Amino acid sequence: MTDTLTGSTAELPAEVDPSPPPARRTPWFGPLLRRLHFYAGLLVGPFILVAATSGALYALAPSIEQVVYDQELHAPVGSTSLSLAEQIEVAQTRVDADAVLTAVRPAPEPGDTTRVMFGEDGLGPSESRAIFVDPATGEVRGDLTVYGSSGSLPLRTWISNLHRSLHLGDPGRLYSELAASWLGIVVVAGLILWINRLRASRRAADVVRPKRRVTGYRRLLSWHTAVGAFVVLGALFLSATGITWSQHGGGNVGELRTAMGWTTPALDTRLSGDVPAGGDEHAGHGASSSEGEQGPTGVANPATFDGVLAIAQGINVNTGEVEIKPPAEPGMAWTVQENKSDVPTQADAVAVDGTTMQVVHRTDFSQFPLMAKLTTWGIDLHMGLLFGLANQLVLFVLALGIGSMVVLGYLMWWKRRPTREPRGLGGPAPVRGALQGAPWWGLAAVAAVAITVGTFLPLVGYTLVAFVLVDVVVGLVQARRARTEVSATP
Repeated sequence: MTDTLTGSTAELPAEVDPSPPPARRTPWFGPLLRRLHFYAGLLVGPFILVAATSGALYALAPSIEQVVYDQELHAPVGSTSLSLAEQIEVAQTRVDADAVLTAVRPAPEPGDTTRVMFGEDGLGPSESRAIFVDPATGEVRGDLTVYGSSGSLPLRTWISNLHRSLHLGDPGRLYSELAASWLGIVVVAGLILWINRLRASRRAADVVRPKRRVTGYRRLLSWHTAVGAFVVLGALFLSATGITWSQHGGGNVGELRTAMGWTTPALDTRLSGDVPAGGDEHAGHGASSSEGEQGPTGVANPATFDGVLAIAQGINVNTGEVEIKPPAEPGMAWTVQENKSDVPTQADAVAVDGTTMQVVHRTDFSQFPLMAKLTTWGIDLHMGLLFGLANQLVLFVLALGIGSMVVLGYLMWWKRRPTREPRGLGGPAPVRGALQGAPWWGLAAVAAVAITVGTFLPLVGYTLVAFVLVDVVVGLVQARRARTEVSATP
């Protein structure tokens, strides 16, 4: 259109679209993770804190054990060495006649003692009575109860039971399973939130180091975020390996490993053919016309230990850290198992027919499937054994970092607690109702993940339902309180 006065051309106004602009969907995944991270940290935090604190102590236990039990574990280096049979006979003089010889661990290095282990009444599951013998002189250096395949002594066993079950037996193991299961979930949620903060931040340094110029809640948050950035991988590792020891989730992990072919090859100790009957009149005296013969049930000829060990050393046993076990029942073989847990791991084993002194089966760690090796290394790393003192110090710092994350989380909650006056200090708490704005596929994905995790880790499923119920009840109470305040306002 041309203006008649100026001759200029003016544009006609564009047609106005009467329809409203499309509504922008409210973010839902981030708030959902914040709510999950908040509730899990608040309600499961005490269990994680106890597990981290006891775990820090357990991490150093192998080294502490060497100092506390120096008398039992070590002996002056001698120029000669007694045979295993002679050492066993010395140990047998220190136990009752009804004690059953169950295993022998020869001194792995000069200056170490030999462990001669017995089963007897009054011992708990996986416990043995160990007599520590100086291999050079035959002096008995100690008499202690040892536990499990790791051979932990009383102090480490006490710390282990504290970390594992709070000394409450099987019911107490629920605490550690709860802590291990939820630790991984809390860490994953926190990691995603951390990545979101990293993307929104102008500088990466803002989310990997504490902010010293801020105070109150924000300073605590910066410390919580920074510490989390450094412990996230270690915390995930401890959660994953810790679950393998759990009662319920651990069973599911075992079934998964079996289905995937990731199990550790087992040593076959079954013998074919009949086992000679009758006793060995020379049992316990180091001489016999047939060294491998087994005497009355539970009685093993001490001299056989030397013969079986010599055979194993000619097959695949190349380390001094071994355990020799006589047959637990007729029709079974003797076993020699390497138990070197540090690098390089040596876990070869051999089964020997005690009558014919022939090898009936062997397993070689080098031939284990990769996942079986990773499982072994993961467990040893979790226990602080794989890299010795360095491994233990890293675990100690990692456990303290996880514990500090819990403490910082509670301090953050305290800074913005609902009853604080004036209200609003420290920022709002994570809002509820995030799923109300989620698309259908988001709801389906959340439900599928929750059901899968809850089925594989039952304690997570039960507590997740409890979290939802608590959240619903709290929401109803707050809504009712808000209505009451509004109705009371003139």
